[in-house]
Amino acid sequence: MTAIKSLLAAIFVLLTSATPALAQPGTGKISGKITTSDNDEAQGVTVELAGTGQSTITNESGYFSFNRLAPGDYTVRISLIGHDDTEKQVTVTAGQTSKIELQLSISATNLNEVIVVGHKNGIHVNTASNSLRVQTPLIELSQNVQVVTSKVLAGQQVISMSDGLIRNVSGTARSEHWGDLYTNIVARGSQIQAFRNGMNVVASYWGPLTEDMSFVDRIEFVKGPAGFMLANGDPSGLYNVVTKKPTGETRGEVNFTLGSFDLYRGSLDLDGALSKNKKLLYRLNVAAQNRGSQRDYEYNNRFVIAPVISYQLDERSKLTLEYNGQFARMTEVGSYYVFSRKGYGTFPTHFTYTNPGLPPTKINDHSGYLTFEHNFSDNWKLTAQGSYFGYDQKGMSSWPSYVAPSGDSLIRNIGLWDAKSTMAMGQVFLNGTFNTGTIRHRVLAGIDAANKNYYADWGQSHDLDTIGSLFDPYNPTYGPPVNGYPVFDRTQPIEERAVAAGGIQKQRYSSIYVQDEIAFFQEKLRLTLAGRYTDVSQVYGVDVEYSKAKRFTPRVGLSYSINKSFSAYALYDQAFTPQAGRLFNGGKIKPITGNNWELGLKKNWFEDRWSTTLSVYRILKQNELTGDPVNSSPSQGYSMVLGEKVARGIEFDARGTIVPGFTAIANYAFTDAEVTKVAEGAVGYTVGQLLPGYAKHTTNAWLSYEIQKGGLQGLGLSGGFTSLIDRYTGWSTEGQQLPDYFKVDGGIFYSKNKYRITLNVFNILDKYLFSGSYSASPTVPGDWSTSAEAYYYQAEPPRNARLSVTYSF
Repeated sequence: MTAIKSLLAAIFVLLTSATPALAQPGTGKISGKITTSDNDEAQGVTVELAGTGQSTITNESGYFSFNRLAPGDYTVRISLIGHDDTEKQVTVTAGQTSKIELQLSISATNLNEVIVVGHKNGIHVNTASNSLRVQTPLIELSQNVQVVTSKVLAGQQVISMSDGLIRNVSGTARSEHWGDLYTNIVARGSQIQAFRNGMNVVASYWGPLTEDMSFVDRIEFVKGPAGFMLANGDPSGLYNVVTKKPTGETRGEVNFTLGSFDLYRGSLDLDGALSKNKKLLYRLNVAAQNRGSQRDYEYNNRFVIAPVISYQLDERSKLTLEYNGQFARMTEVGSYYVFSRKGYGTFPTHFTYTNPGLPPTKINDHSGYLTFEHNFSDNWKLTAQGSYFGYDQKGMSSWPSYVAPSGDSLIRNIGLWDAKSTMAMGQVFLNGTFNTGTIRHRVLAGIDAANKNYYADWGQSHDLDTIGSLFDPYNPTYGPPVNGYPVFDRTQPIEERAVAAGGIQKQRYSSIYVQDEIAFFQEKLRLTLAGRYTDVSQVYGVDVEYSKAKRFTPRVGLSYSINKSFSAYALYDQAFTPQAGRLFNGGKIKPITGNNWELGLKKNWFEDRWSTTLSVYRILKQNELTGDPVNSSPSQGYSMVLGEKVARGIEFDARGTIVPGFTAIANYAFTDAEVTKVAEGAVGYTVGQLLPGYAKHTTNAWLSYEIQKGGLQGLGLSGGFTSLIDRYTGWSTEGQQLPDYFKVDGGIFYSKNKYRITLNVFNILDKYLFSGSYSASPTVPGDWSTSAEAYYYQAEPPRNARLSVTYSF
């Protein structure tokens, strides 16, 4: 409680000291608002005082301000790529505020293309979304943040979170666990946390359900700890999915996509106003798909609906109500994998262990958000938001219960996997800017809390095959199984069945935090001081008593602008993160603790058309869970406490417009993570051993060129590659390691008027690509204590194509 009282006192001091600081004797202030040509608020516009080196960014209502100015004449300037500069002369008088209004010569729609996206090709952005809380331009932030925009997603034909998205960010990888059901992204030696609109949406180790891209506006990857500005997250980082919101412009888009392996998909995006005064706005996204696979009898069908309504209560207050609904019908999870004692890649890419006639796994995923925003003034804003997530899964998982020692035959086992998850989350935070003397302060303070519950029944299973009639993967037959189809008992509520199965995970936490970004020397040097106090209670397995922990964690960041487009930063942050998992022998699971050191350089090139980021880091983590290589029935996903590990590496990202029409995304990462201490009972790991689940060298590139003039204007080519060298298996360090990985994709597109046609070919070289891990399997049916060496892997599709037609109106 002492720490909470201290933080509350700090917030009070900051708030009470703000008012007198705004008008120091002998100085004045410029305050203004920027609107678009259609009278909409111009958010995210960079405004500068010519010749002074000072700049700021307009808030959601289009307001900006410059404080502590010496009396005299100033020029307020707005520069937009491809548009004439907008300027206005202002005279500052001591002790007074000079108010101005500026109107741009472009509409809100075009401004969104130029500023929020960064340029008309939508590759590079200068500001974070509102859900990241921070008011600081990305180049000045003492944190490595990489943004993947909706333009990038559309150009690469990414349709879900697990569909090639990570090629756009350095050092990220997927373990391909359960295919397209969950994303599970790994970076900097650990699985990073999944966020949506600034909220941690992880209810269990296996979630959340992969977001369909139809309702996604952008995805922000925050490298390293970010608990100072969001809810609890992993010190390795997080990704924040930002959903589409109303813009006030009346517009729409319809898209149809056809692809190899029976992919049929359609989506609709409608945006507009429900009232003449544009106070009541709406956004509606709908998508539906039937999607097959290169593996026989496998499918993943979805329907998505995502309506949003916002209402401008008055000039300074806005209320937004949003719903995301995703409904999936898919092959039982685990069907994506192939199991072999002879190593990886031993069967054709179309081979499967599933069987036709098995009922689908059905998932209904609901989430709702209510957000209230209020601007007290040009410099102070309060945001309060609450959300509720409800997830219901009725399905199965598949994994062999027996693999013959020769590896030539096995028993396919189908396990029940019903699951229910509920999450209630709330956040209230305050953003503010004020001056004390010549020093500028940007304050972020708030609280967040969550109550998460996950119930799973994986306590029933059924063998499709028998010892007398084993499944032969070299001569497979897929008729009615010898042992019949499974019939599971679902008469009891999932909450009761989860007790018997040991499938309960609960977590409650509350946090309070405060941060001050202090700018010196005409705001060239910025010192960030932050603190967070977290109180967490959690239950895993069948324990009825919550294990509790609480911790105060500090943060120090330093950023220096060498010039307007070049900055250097340093960061130190401590970690305290609740984690989900299940220990084979029971016991309490403690939060992750540790610390992070990071240094970086950021550079914007050629009038902010493209950017580069270079960072080096060292992350120390204690108490982290990792996969149990011995006691690990995959549907139950047992973990063990590793002890202590260190992850270190170098990351480089470049993105933007090189010359008109030519855009590029390129990145490289060197990642090295090793065990530094082994906890008691942690088998399969030794000090100095490298950790599973990543590649030591990761390189990606995606280039695109569109002809700008002439008869072929609008025609373009795009393409890229992914290279993974020194890959370590997904969940274990034993057995064979994964071979190096190299994939090439490319395509052609054409844009004219309101139409855009895109054709991409993936895995152009038609290489056998896969990911997987070592996992022992029983040599006696159902008896995991008799396990012997085996491998499982998931093959990616061979050469395949997608054709999309988009019409905007």
